[in-house]
Amino acid sequence: MTHYPHPPFALSSVTHPQRTLLVVKRSGLALLSLLLIAGGVRLAIKQSEAKSLQQSTMTSLTRSVIAAHSRPGETSRKIVLPASLRGNTETQIHARSNGYLKAWHKTIGDQVKKGDLLAEIDVPELEHELAQGRAALAQVQARLELARSTLQRWTVLNGTDGAIQQEFDEKRSAFLQAEADLAAAQANVRRLENIEGYRRIVAPFSGVITRRAVDVGSLITAGSQELFALTQTDPLRLTVWVPQAYADEVKAGQEVAIRLVDSQNKPHVAHVEHVAGALDPVNRSRQVDITLPNADGKLLPGSYVEIAINITGQTNPLLVPANVLVVDSEGTHVVTVDGENRIEFRPVKLGRDFGREVEILEGIAAADVLVASPSDLLVEGETVTMVEAKQKPVAKEKSPSKS
Repeated sequence: MTHYPHPPFALSSVTHPQRTLLVVKRSGLALLSLLLIAGGVRLAIKQSEAKSLQQSTMTSLTRSVIAAHSRPGETSRKIVLPASLRGNTETQIHARSNGYLKAWHKTIGDQVKKGDLLAEIDVPELEHELAQGRAALAQVQARLELARSTLQRWTVLNGTDGAIQQEFDEKRSAFLQAEADLAAAQANVRRLENIEGYRRIVAPFSGVITRRAVDVGSLITAGSQELFALTQTDPLRLTVWVPQAYADEVKAGQEVAIRLVDSQNKPHVAHVEHVAGALDPVNRSRQVDITLPNADGKLLPGSYVEIAINITGQTNPLLVPANVLVVDSEGTHVVTVDGENRIEFRPVKLGRDFGREVEILEGIAAADVLVASPSDLLVEGETVTMVEAKQKPVAKEKSPSKS
């Protein structure tokens, strides 16, 4: 029987079975490790992709808002109000008696002093009444003298029991009646003399004649017809109505500037003399009286002027774009974004409106980030992303606000 030799590897496999099993186990473990590693890598990739997808989804769901910022407003400002110059004292002069104008001695533009004769009224019937009253006074005086002397004689007789008491009482009563008649006659004469004095029209104060409404021969009716208009031109007085928003900031003694509208000269300096203690309930404004010196008389009463009043505010207002305001049933508020990009609604108190910008007096700080043109879908506490908008330069106010 012929025997063939075994191959070397077969002999080795038969000879060392434990070694072969060990090699197989190691190969299996290596393969398993490779599978686990591949699975872990795949899981990490899926988790990374899921997280990236979630972030992308959240980013797409987060609203974007346009950020806006405030800027400091004016702490002091100037308001310009219209007014008309008028005399410190103005009056229309009327007659106190009826008659015809006899003569006028002053006309428009004349400077007069207190007590100067302006015109005379001719009242012939009044002269007759005064003459009659004086004659009646003389009669009463004569009757009184007779009654006095008679009473004196009866007084002597009454002391000697030579007079009847009844007759003595009658004499004394006649004397007392004569005294009363004298007082009445004197009062009537004084009344007629006062009326006689009304024939002379005199200036009640120093000033300038601004209007003459009668001429010689004109029929004058007492109390209903203007004869002259008299104005005191130094100083001049102005009355302005300050709106309620600035009413508390105007004080007596405050300096103001007055400029004639048609004049290019330097504004005149005046001072606030009186400030009303209440607002007018009709126009919601406060009356302010201003005194303007006019020693040279160049300023004419009746001129239209503009009064500039410097107003110093007690707060530091902020100017914001007008599109940040939200007005609803709860009032006026703005939408802000805090440090964590969350939405917050804040009520504000408005000041002046400049069109593109609005003044805010209370409610926000200078560092707050505002939302321009906020959407109605924004809710309190919502997280948003901010987009900075390019700010256009705001032109400086060329002229003060007019109220």
